[in-house]
This record gives sequence, structure tokens and C-alpha cells, in this order.
Amino acid sequence: MSRIIKAGLALLWLCAAAPLAAQDRGVLARVQAEKSGIEDTWNGNAVLRLALSQGVPYRVFTLTAPNRLVLDFRQVDWQGAEPAALDRSDAVEGLRFGTVRPGWSRLVALLAAPMAVKTAGLAVDPAGGAALLDVVLTPVDQSAFDAAAGAPPDPAWAEPAIPEAAPAVPRAPDGPLVVVIDPGHGGIDPGAQNGEVREAVLMLAMARELRETLLRAGGYDVFLTREDDGFVSLEARVALAHERRADLFISLHADALEAGRASGSAVYTLAAEASDAASAALAERHNRDDLLSGLDLSGADDRVAGVLMDLARLDNAPRSQALARHLVDGIRNATGRVHKHPLRQAGFSVLKSADIPSVLVEVGFLSTAADLDKLRDPLWRATMAAGIRDGIAAWALEDAALANLRRH
Repeated sequence: MSRIIKAGLALLWLCAAAPLAAQDRGVLARVQAEKSGIEDTWNGNAVLRLALSQGVPYRVFTLTAPNRLVLDFRQVDWQGAEPAALDRSDAVEGLRFGTVRPGWSRLVALLAAPMAVKTAGLAVDPAGGAALLDVVLTPVDQSAFDAAAGAPPDPAWAEPAIPEAAPAVPRAPDGPLVVVIDPGHGGIDPGAQNGEVREAVLMLAMARELRETLLRAGGYDVFLTREDDGFVSLEARVALAHERRADLFISLHADALEAGRASGSAVYTLAAEASDAASAALAERHNRDDLLSGLDLSGADDRVAGVLMDLARLDNAPRSQALARHLVDGIRNATGRVHKHPLRQAGFSVLKSADIPSVLVEVGFLSTAADLDKLRDPLWRATMAAGIRDGIAAWALEDAALANLRRH
């Protein structure tokens, strides 16, 4: 039965694509929020309905760990749609939706219990072109859910190949230092939130300001892993750093803690085991963001993580740790304070590049009022950017000197 379900789901993508030919691809379909939502039915099922201004090609499937329903379709305009308003079902613990890649949207429903796709269909009004996308979910046991889970094979949706690390090219003594700045989260993954403030938006602003600070200082080529509030997978962020032949990689975050109080900046480097329970919890949440967005990266991670970790310990780990120390010093000198334990370690996937010194900077905590005020203050962010700049400069001098010693 599971093979039949999976085969049927794979065919939905092809069946739904036909009406698209007659449409203007330049016009986004609009979600009509007042006619959309997910609700429970009298017989224990749940029905997800999306009312759209026009038909779009789509595919639907389920994924495990955690259990979730994923809908991919041609990019739509979500204006006016709110996850909390659309989720009217006890079967769903939460909804996420947004742009997942250029031209395409994704909706993810986190399921409270395993449910299989019973039926799915897109009905298009031949007169006006409006469409209704209905997905009926029915309860199943976990083993049946696991058997049916998985994205249908589709070459058009295959993740782009992650480029292998190119051989290191010696940088001229007077050549620019290539810095890749990674604003955490984005798009369908907003990161931590405090009221209307979203980590993804704040860190994009911080990344842009840090880029400008480095460019004004001179001697740097700077690239961002995302230029807008769009979703970028963890592996794609690391891949971009390799593509740009980065000399260092800095990921920017501003978390919120559900329990306890934390404030000040901290800098993380990669480790197989976290330096403390809080660091382990943060790494687990960050690494699972891709899973919650419908992208299961665990298979690829299992294949390469061991090799990356071993390589990192040989040469890259000491360089990353040195970068972290200099960044903490630069931030402390610029802003006056850092976290009480500013140097930390955890298994963040985004730090798993074997040949690029990589750190994750916890700029502050959205859950702490004082930090939130600072994070929203452009003058404070400029001061923070100056501290990071000074830390990078100090590290570059030390790293170049050590490189000369290693060559001799």
C-alpha cells in the first residue's frame, strides 16, 4: 500500500503541471486566506485547503523526524495569510510557508501524530481560473507513516551538487581577505522571534552593515550567503563559501531562550560535543531548521560529517578557535561587554567546512530586553560590526605569521 501511495504522490506533480501552459508565468498566484486553512473532520481526518487565484503545478509528500506534511508549488503571493489563522486543526502543531527557492513556494505542516495523504487534488475553475488545492490526511500508525514518507523522485527538485573544496590557492600577501558572512535563517525559517522582531531580518541587517564596515576598511572581498529574506539550506551556505574560496566564514545569529536568562555576545566553534547543555540545545534547533522546512539533510550529513570533523581537528580547528578568540576580544573592546562564557563549542552544521576557518557569532539574545534594544539600534550594530572587523584584522595578522612559520 505504501508503494502505491508514494507512486501516486509522485504523479501529482506531473498531473498538476498541465494547466500551467496557458497561464502567464510572470503573474503570481495569490493565496485567498479567508477561504484557506486546515481543519479536522468528523471522521478523524484533516483537510488542508488552499484557495488560489490561479492553478499552479504542485507536489505533496510527507517526511519523518519530525512528522510533517510538505507542499511544494509554483511561487505564490502569501500576503494576508497568517499561519496561526490558517491552522484550525488539532492534528497540526504548526504551519510554515514562504519561498523555498527562486520561483517556488513551500508549505510545511508539523503533524501532532502520523497522518498519511489520503487524497490530494487541484480543481481549477474553467471560467475564471481560480483554483482549490485540497489535501485530505488520515491517521495511520508510525510504521505506515515511515514507509510512505519521502520526497518523490524528481530531477527538477534535486538539491544542487555541493562543490568539492577546491585546492587551496595561496593568497598574495597584499591580496584581499575573502570573507563570507552568513545571516542566519531566512524566508520560511524566521529563526527566533520576539513579538514582531524576527532573527532572520535582524541578522540580514547586521550582515549588510558588517559588509559595509569591512569594505570601508579596505583589504576585504565580502559575500553574503543571502541578500534577502529568502530560505537558504545549511549545505548551500557552506557550498557558497567554497565557491567563493573564502578565507573565513562567519555566521550571525541572535537566539531566544525559552528558559533562563542570557545576554551578551558569544562566539562558537565546531565540536563533536557541545561545551554545555545550552549550546547543545541551540545546535539541535539550528540544525533542525532545515528539517522543519521540509529538507532532510541528515543523509548527506551522515556521509561526510565524520570526514569533515577529522579534517577540521588537524588544521582548521585551531585556526577557527584563534579567530573566535580574536573576535571576542574585538567585540569586548568595541561594545564593552560579552557573554559571561563567550567562547563556546557546539556541533552546528553550518560550521562543518573542513578547510575554511568558521565561527558562529551569537550577536545577542532576542529574549533579553537589554539585548533586544541593542540589536534594534543601528548605532550599536555599527559598534558591533567595528568590533568584529577589529577581531578579523587581528586574526589575519596572526594567521599570516603562523603560516610563514609553517612554511619554514
